[in-house]
Amino acid sequence: MSEILNRIEGVIIGIFLGFDGDCPLVVFPGNPHETALPARSLAHLSSDMIGAEVALLFQNGDPEQPLIVGRILGSAQVLKPLEVTRDGEVMRIVARQRIELRCGKATIIMEKDGRITIRGSYLTSHASATNRIRGGSVNLN
Repeated sequence: MSEILNRIEGVIIGIFLGFDGDCPLVVFPGNPHETALPARSLAHLSSDMIGAEVALLFQNGDPEQPLIVGRILGSAQVLKPLEVTRDGEVMRIVARQRIELRCGKATIIMEKDGRITIRGSYLTSHASATNRIRGGSVNLN
């Protein structure tokens, strides 16, 4: 067995980001990658817990092998915004009320009632085939 450099000892608080298939994904301080890592879990997790703080241990101290030992309850700590990178794969984001994506002057807002709002200084739509706009009514300008 090769020696593990940069071992992580003790409990680390991370963030549960969702699932890749049935496998939970987490980010944490000291993550050796710029992307979320798959984790094993001792706790039951569901999609309504996405964004929750979780207590992590690491198998043999290896930062590549996180183990979720539980969810942090009643945390009053305000979480910093997370950067999530999942190149070449599907990343599902689920919320009960609203999802907002913001970058500078650009915003995409999705509401639970089905409304989607896209705002920006410039909007561009490209299609290699037909580009359709459909709705009960369509207002341009």
